[in-house]
Amino acid sequence: MTDLARIWEPKAYGPSPIRDCWWADTVAPGDWPALDGDTTTDVAIVGAGFTGLSAALHLAEAGIGVTVLDAQHPFWGASGRNGGFNCLGGAKASHEDIAKKFGQSEMLDYAKAERAAVETVGHLTDRLDLDVDRHSEGETMLAHRPKDFAEMRKYAGHIRDVYGVEPTIIPPEELAQSGLNGPFHGAVTNPLGFALNPRKYARGLAHAARDSGAAIHGHSAVTSIEPRADGYRLHTASGTVRAKKFILATNGYSSDNLPPWMASRYLPTQSSVIVTRPMTREELTAQGWTSHQMCFDSRHLLHYFRLMPDNRMLFGMRGGLSHTDTTEAAIQKKIRADFDAMFPAWRHVETPHYWSGFVCISRDLLPYAGPIPGMDGGFAAFAYHGNGVSMGSYSGMILADLVQGKTPSTPYPAPMRHTPRRFPLGRFRRLLMRPAYLQYALSDI
Repeated sequence: MTDLARIWEPKAYGPSPIRDCWWADTVAPGDWPALDGDTTTDVAIVGAGFTGLSAALHLAEAGIGVTVLDAQHPFWGASGRNGGFNCLGGAKASHEDIAKKFGQSEMLDYAKAERAAVETVGHLTDRLDLDVDRHSEGETMLAHRPKDFAEMRKYAGHIRDVYGVEPTIIPPEELAQSGLNGPFHGAVTNPLGFALNPRKYARGLAHAARDSGAAIHGHSAVTSIEPRADGYRLHTASGTVRAKKFILATNGYSSDNLPPWMASRYLPTQSSVIVTRPMTREELTAQGWTSHQMCFDSRHLLHYFRLMPDNRMLFGMRGGLSHTDTTEAAIQKKIRADFDAMFPAWRHVETPHYWSGFVCISRDLLPYAGPIPGMDGGFAAFAYHGNGVSMGSYSGMILADLVQGKTPSTPYPAPMRHTPRRFPLGRFRRLLMRPAYLQYALSDI
């Protein structure tokens, strides 16, 4: 057996970061027994989050034998602890940068993939009849400086041209009547996307995949992937899976040696979230925030937030640069201070829920979904840059096609096919975040 080569403190991969996660209170883990003994399948999938479960569902529905292995239980990682924003994204690289690197046509194809990813989640929730607490008509970006609103007004034309939808521009003087009162200087709403309970969505994918014939095992950490003449053997503490092909779907919870090709091609960064108790109508009116839109502000180190259907406010931001009791306490204090500054009328409102987890980025700031070079029959998808609800679900669907030798029937542009470069500094690459965060913080002033 091989020890996993992870680059954060062990506590970040344990139970404490989600001890008070609100989503965990709404959805029980369920019964996902550990792998017991040796088995054979067509496709083995490592990781039971949005990517792995989407791939498993689409493969099982196509009649392909699938076995999914997760170190904890399905949707334990980022898929069960994110902000629940099904929105455009997947890349941190701008459309301008994508066009410079791959050409205008590929940039437009990537935009089509972004939209298709959002629609994929909608189609799955509808087709599987999932109750996911859906709300919000698109996503609203709020300007935290006047100059940002001027730029956003220009960007509205880009939304119209690239995505083929009509954005809504909300000038500063109309924010309050829109139920978006706060220290903002205007807003733009892109009508694509919606908010959901990510655990309810992931649970629905897991149950649908299992009902379609996929075997899903929790508490079955894969410790090594052994190439064989007839495919691969995946080893866990309590058994093995022999498969013709495999999919790696662990995103920010990956390991540098599973397989070694992954080393330095991904960088987990922390994001942290608080959730309030349910608020009364009087408390919402006092702040002037009554909208259930999913929102984010225009900072590089942005805040993301939304009023949920039961009138709890979810508020998230980037996390710490290390994961210890001390740094987590500092981030929890910081996120509450930012919340109070943005919504001063709610300073008295308790936030009993706090948690953190990994967002995954790549050196090229692009998502990847495709084959693992040098491992015939091996595939991976990762680096969704905080947009895993949509892009993870979409990437899993694409990998299901690729595993079957099919050309994806949905947009699969060059930015998603581009093999991720390695970060410098190897296992010490987390050090790269400190100067980047400092630069972002200065640019947000």
